[in-house]
Amino acid sequence: MAETILKARNLTKHFDITQSFFNLLLRKQKMIVRAVDGIDFEINRKQSFALVGESGCGKTTVGKLIMKSLELTDGKLVMEGKDITEINDTAKLKAYRRVTQMIYQDPFSSLDPRFKVFDIVQEPLLIHDIGGSIEERRELVKRALEEVRLVPPEEFIDRYPHMISGGQRQRVAIARALILKPDFIVADEPVSMLDVSVRAEILNLMKDLIEKENLTYLYITHDISTTRFFSDDIGVMYLGDLVEKGKVGDVLDTPLHPYTQALVTAVPEPKPERVGRIKEIPIKGEVPSGTNVPEGCRFHPRCPYAKKVCKNKQPPEKYPYDDGHAAKCHFAGQIEYDKEQYIE
Repeated sequence: MAETILKARNLTKHFDITQSFFNLLLRKQKMIVRAVDGIDFEINRKQSFALVGESGCGKTTVGKLIMKSLELTDGKLVMEGKDITEINDTAKLKAYRRVTQMIYQDPFSSLDPRFKVFDIVQEPLLIHDIGGSIEERRELVKRALEEVRLVPPEEFIDRYPHMISGGQRQRVAIARALILKPDFIVADEPVSMLDVSVRAEILNLMKDLIEKENLTYLYITHDISTTRFFSDDIGVMYLGDLVEKGKVGDVLDTPLHPYTQALVTAVPEPKPERVGRIKEIPIKGEVPSGTNVPEGCRFHPRCPYAKKVCKNKQPPEKYPYDDGHAAKCHFAGQIEYDKEQYIE
């Protein structure tokens, strides 16, 4: 059996909204944003778990909770068998961040424009007191740049970020994350800011590093089309909740939740022999506010299959096929999905 590296149980993050004195007088309760609302998932070692969903559904907040950039409102996080839910000790937090790193979405803003590539990549070494001399650190930086295929490293090591391309900047960001030899990486939309021609190269590089460096990824993305290639498991988020999860092939081929069905159907599949176009499942309305999450199933105001029970009762997590593929839908396994029916 695969070894579990990360367990999240009832992972919850609520944000209080700052209100004026008069608004507080008028309201009986404080307004909160339910950014992440009690989700459970596990990630196995040397695998990639994709977290997908529309913008604002809580994906990045999950990544920040794992990185301990935000404190949990409730729930539990276990990394490599150790409870990391409440790490208050500075030394322990520093040690945790040595084995858990993050790759940010925007390589333009995540790299300090005043630093050369050498200074950017060596900064984690200085923070964690690795490398006894500048020559030793320079060799470690060169090795990290070679790992991300910035070769020869001598051509890049003394350049500033504005002197290299967007794809090369993201490779520098990956090198900075890799130089500490972490076990786990949170990759927050790592290719969304890059040209389409560069995305496949970066994803191929990251995938190769799984075996080479024994890495495990939480891959946060809104681009569901890349998950089949890059990820082993997938979780679909909607309005702070994990509405479906399972093996990536199972979820994308036989989606159980109407929201997942809509996401999968919306993925363009260019096939020259098709003259028509694929239509989206008719989802109604807009995503509700995180301050006013609907009662019952939170997707029911937009769901084409919603019944009375959906409005009144929160759906349990169902496993209709006993294969680890689960969905929070009262009718999981009963709603037939055939993508061909949505072709004009």
